[in-house]
Formats: sequence, structure tokens, C-alpha cells
Amino acid sequence: MSKRKAKDAHLPIGECISQVHQILRKRFCHQQLPDKPEGVEAQHKHLAELLKRTAVHGESNSVLIVSPRGSGKTMLLRSVLRELSQETEVQKNLLQVHLNGLLQTDDRIALKEITRQLQLENVVGDRVFGSFAENLTFLLDALKKGDRSSSRPVLFVLDEFDLFACHKNQTLLYNLFDVAQSAQAPVAVVGLTCRLDVLELLEKRVKSRFSHRQIHLLSKLTFPQYLERVRDQLSLPDDFPDGKFAQEWNAAVTTLCEDRSAEEVLQRHFNSSTDFRSLHTLLMLCLSRVSVARPSITPADLLDASRLCLADANANMLHGLSILELCLIIAMKHLNDVYEGEPFNLQMVHNEFKKFLQRKSNSMYNFEQPVIMKAFEHLQQLELIRPADGASAKTQREFQLMRLMLDHGQIMEALQKYPQCPTDVKQWAMSAFA
Repeated sequence: MSKRKAKDAHLPIGECISQVHQILRKRFCHQQLPDKPEGVEAQHKHLAELLKRTAVHGESNSVLIVSPRGSGKTMLLRSVLRELSQETEVQKNLLQVHLNGLLQTDDRIALKEITRQLQLENVVGDRVFGSFAENLTFLLDALKKGDRSSSRPVLFVLDEFDLFACHKNQTLLYNLFDVAQSAQAPVAVVGLTCRLDVLELLEKRVKSRFSHRQIHLLSKLTFPQYLERVRDQLSLPDDFPDGKFAQEWNAAVTTLCEDRSAEEVLQRHFNSSTDFRSLHTLLMLCLSRVSVARPSITPADLLDASRLCLADANANMLHGLSILELCLIIAMKHLNDVYEGEPFNLQMVHNEFKKFLQRKSNSMYNFEQPVIMKAFEHLQQLELIRPADGASAKTQREFQLMRLMLDHGQIMEALQKYPQCPTDVKQWAMSAFA
């Protein structure tokens, strides 16, 4: 009865909008994902069987999950682990160690993290080990059960697996795969990566100990399914306090998803990326426009949010440059065209800029060398230019070879939008792009 009353209650519009923001922001910001990725039942079954054999029967395994970013690698692993954790035997036995290549940047840090996650800091104490292998073996031995005959199974999850392959001698990978292959202790090693060529990064001794099992996740999501996902993410739940408002909101969401211009915007995003992160970013920008005066999301809101999402960060950065920095960028573009993309240095850019000044009668653009050097360094700090591959750090700054990280379209767009850009600078730029 109370639920029906709550549903039939009519809240003030301001309170309803506040509730909408609270519910949807929580959904978008906390990345509330489905329990299981769609269309990967075979991969789910394969991974679940591998991990179950380790957790229940003590069989060692290694596997790589390979797919683009945002396609559901972590979601797949989490759903398998959630499913396995409901089995009593797995719950009692399986220990988990989660490492990330972005955080554990070398094997020493990784070993400390393994020790911490296995709660063996007190057991290790002040012991000194001769090698990484000896230390890892000691940790796994410490996990043996009372009868000392069998060790507790350990699952090692290596996120950003390709970054671990960049560690010196690949010691961590070698020892983990060696333990898995030689069955010293029941160990499952699961690597998550977005690089298809990841096996080429492994040393021969590491590759020979890897099982070469790979699970590939390829997105089979269609555009109608993507639209349905947008509708689900924007819809209000059945238990929303004001039932009438929720009904109107959900009807507006359905109308939005059926609108032709909104469909075109969503089609562009679907072609670019089908992952939840980019979708949540787009919908969050739409939600930020909802207010008491505008109590629903319109196709125009979706279009504006899309423009913000797809905006070119480098082109936007150019709008904040000084006239001198913009002139140096144009001089670099001239040099790129003349020398067919070969690297340039500050001296070459300065000479090109001087040619432009010689055509001018006024001295508005006459800058001292230190000022030009400072502007050049600022462009490097903004990463609009970067040192050329193989450029020596010992070379004088004026002669250090650089490359321009902008293309024709980005520079032209910035010039069109640049506030009060002098006509002669625009003409010079146009001559560079003619």
C-alpha cells in the first residue's frame, strides 16, 4: 500500500529534477555495468571452466583475454568470478591477486603487492632472498595447508598485461608461467590486454612456458541494441517517488531515441565506440542540461553534448595560444610542406618567421630571440610539438629536431575560430596551405 502511495505521490518539479540527477549521475559516474557482457556466452563458459579447474581440482592454467578497450574484458572476468564465488569450495580455497601494469611498474613493486594481497608481510618479515624466483616460491609455500602436501590455489590477474612484458628480463611473467607450467603450486594466470601482438612482446623463455590460450572478445552489438542500451541508461526505475513524472520522463526518452536527428548523433558515436564509458560521458553531458526550465533531454541537447565529446583537444588548445605561438605553428607547417614532413628545429622556424616579417612594413611582430625561444618551449610543454625520434638531448636547444603534432585541418579550424586573428597572419597561413 505504502509503495503505491509513494508511486502516486506528486512531488514538486524541482524535487523530481533533483532526484533524476541523483539517480542518473550515480548510474553514469559509478559505471554501473550489466552483470554479464552480451554475446560472449562461449568465452564466459571457457574462462569459467579454466578457473574452476584451478580452484577446485588444483590444476594450473594460464590464459590471455584480448580485445579493444571498453569491450568487456574486466566485466567478463568479474562475472565469472562472481559466479564461481557462489560455490562453497571455491569460496574457501581460491585466493586472488590483482596487479595492474600501470601501477606495478617494475617487478619489485609487483612482488611487494603480491605479498600484501596474500597477507604474508609478517611471514616474510626481514628475510633476504637471493632471487625473485626464490621469493615467489617462498610466498607460495607459505600458502600450503596444514598437511603441507597441497597449497591453496592462487589466481593472478594481470591487467594491462602488455606493460608487464616491458619489465626488465620479464622476471615476473617468467616465474608465474614457470610455476603454472611445472605445477609447483595450483596457479591460474589471467592476462588482460588490448594488444593483438602481445605474444610477440614475450621473450622466448617466457613464451615457451605460456599455454598460448587466448580468449578474444569481438563486439557483435548492433545499432538497434545500442539504441536500446541508451534508452535503458536514461530511463527512470519503477520505484521513482513520483510515478507520473517517471512515466512522462521515460516517454520523452523513448521519443528522443526515435527522433531522426538524435539517431544520427548516436549512429556517429556507435561507429566511433560501443563501450559504456564513452556512452556514459555523452549522456552525462546531456543530463547536465536538464533543469526545472528544461525538464527533459532534447535532440538539440544530444547534438551539443556530441560536439563536446568529439571536440578536438589539440584544436581547442590552439585557441588559447598567443599570436607569436600561432605564427610559429604556421611557420612549422610551411617547413613541413617544403621538406615533406622532415623534422625541423627552432632556428629553421625562426628563419621562416623572419621571411614573413620581411614582407611586413610594421614592426608589430618583431620579437627578441629569448621571447621566441620561450614561445617554442611553451608549444613543447603543450605537446603540440615533440622531439623527433632519435634526437639527441645533448644538442643545443635551438638546433634540437622537432616534429609538429598537428595536421592541416586542426590549424585551419583554429585560425577560423581564433578571436581577432590579424588578417595578414590568416593570409600567410592560407599561402602555406594553398
